[in-house]
Parts: sequence; structure tokens; C-alpha cells
Amino acid sequence: MRYGFIGLGTIGRHLAANLQRGGFSLTVHDLHKEAARPLLDHGARWADSPAAVAAASDTVITCLPSPGATQEVLADKDGILSGFADGGSWIEMGTLGRDEIQRFAALAAQQEVKTMEAPVTGGVHLAAQGEITILAGGDKAMFDQHLPALKAMGKEIFHMGPLGSAAVIKVITNMLAFIHLKAVGEALMLAKRGGLDLAQAYHAIAASSGNSFVHETEGQLILNGSYDIGFPMDLALKDLGFAMHFGREFGVPLELASITNQTYVLAKAAYGGKAESPMIVKLLEDALKTDLRAPGFPAKLT
Repeated sequence: MRYGFIGLGTIGRHLAANLQRGGFSLTVHDLHKEAARPLLDHGARWADSPAAVAAASDTVITCLPSPGATQEVLADKDGILSGFADGGSWIEMGTLGRDEIQRFAALAAQQEVKTMEAPVTGGVHLAAQGEITILAGGDKAMFDQHLPALKAMGKEIFHMGPLGSAAVIKVITNMLAFIHLKAVGEALMLAKRGGLDLAQAYHAIAASSGNSFVHETEGQLILNGSYDIGFPMDLALKDLGFAMHFGREFGVPLELASITNQTYVLAKAAYGGKAESPMIVKLLEDALKTDLRAPGFPAKLT
């Protein structure tokens, strides 16, 4: 199976590297060729356009930051769909809304190109280790066909159901992570204002019923002051927007998600859309003029 990979950003570069380490033939493209250098140095082939990637591949994987980027790479001039000669397969590993992935799949089907969604969750450090979780949606036979490649890129692999199913669960997991992050910041501030040693408080929470994946990971990045999770405010607001849309569509009141969304709006106004998403906690630090630094935490997750 010849794979192409387009989108070598914060997450995509690790997914592509893991696919390459798994022994899969790889042709790559990105807006910035330098992002592909480590892959090219290990035998991947460069293509000058998404169409050229498709022409050299049986299946093209994309990991793109927005629906607009997906539209351009998939269907615009020199897009993937113009490059496949006799059909092919397309796997999107970025986060899209359910309606969007289904709309793009319909465009692909007109060119006899099959579609599967496979967004990821778990963070950059797990992507780098090949241990990220992959949430797939689409035809089960297509999922089974590409399962070896998915296993090369991630650890926990879930087939969620028909196309669009993975988009829903991915938005749910991100919504929970953002809510948890807001809660972690408030909990750590209570500990600090209560006179506790923050490092000891972190470890006590990690060993308690109040623990969460977000506390264990992003909690460290708050305490070391880096906030560096490789996920900006703009993407968080995009995903929260998807969650709020699903809440209206499915008739589910999302009170915590709504409050968290407003916190992110305020944080973007304060620090900009490219600021790291854990900086929502800095809003609380700035408001109370109390930092949450603690010694002994690494500069970034490894």
C-alpha cells in the first residue's frame, strides 16, 4: 500500500514519522517543505502539490487545521481529487464537523474516491511516542484495510461507526478536555491561595478521585509556566463551536461547555488566537495577581 501524507504540522509530522517507521511507503507534501526534511532524510518522497501526492499514492492521509484547508487540499485546483487516476482512498486525521466530513466525502465519491475519518486525541507527546488514540469513522471494510497503518501511528484505535461518528466523539473528547482544563486551573488556584505547596498538591490530586488526564498532562505545563501543549486558542474555539452546534442539534444543554467557551473567548482577546490553549488559566492568574509556578516540573511533556 502506497501512502501519501499532507499536513506536517504539530501532530501530522509525528503521525507521518510513525507511519514511515512502520515500514510504509510514503510520499509527502506540506506548505513548508522544510517540515518534511526529517521524513525525506529517511527515504520519503516529496511531491510539489496535493495532486502529485495522490498520483503517487493509493491512499492519501491529511492532517489539516481547518475545513478551509481541507477544501483547498482536497478539491481545489491541484487538489487530491484531481490527482487520483482511477479512484483511491482519502483519510482525514484532522478535526472536522460531522456535516463537513460528510460533505467532503460526497465530493470525493463523485471521483470514486473512498473516505474515512480518523481524528486523533491525546496530545503532541503521545503522537510523538506513537501512542496517540485514533477515532475512526467510515466503512468497516475500509477501516480493516487500513488498520495496520493506523496501528503504526497510534495505540488505542476505535472504529466508532459510519462516517461522521468519529467527528462527534472527537468533539466530545475535546469539549471534556477544555472543561477539565478550566477546572484544573481553578483547583490549583484554590490550593495556592490555601497555602499549599503546589507540587505536593499536584501529586495529591493525581492520586485522588479528582484526577484527570488533563490534570496529569496540562497541569504540569501550567505549573512550569510554559503552557506549551501545541494547541492554540483558535483551534480550541473551533472545536468548542462544533460542540455547541451539536448541543443545539441534539437538544442537549451544554452549560459547562458554554461557560468554558466564554473563557476561551476572553483568553483569545487577552493573548491572541495563536496563544497556547492552557493559557485560559493565565486569565485567572492575572486576575488574582497570583502565579501557579511550582519547582520540579519539566519544561514540556516527553
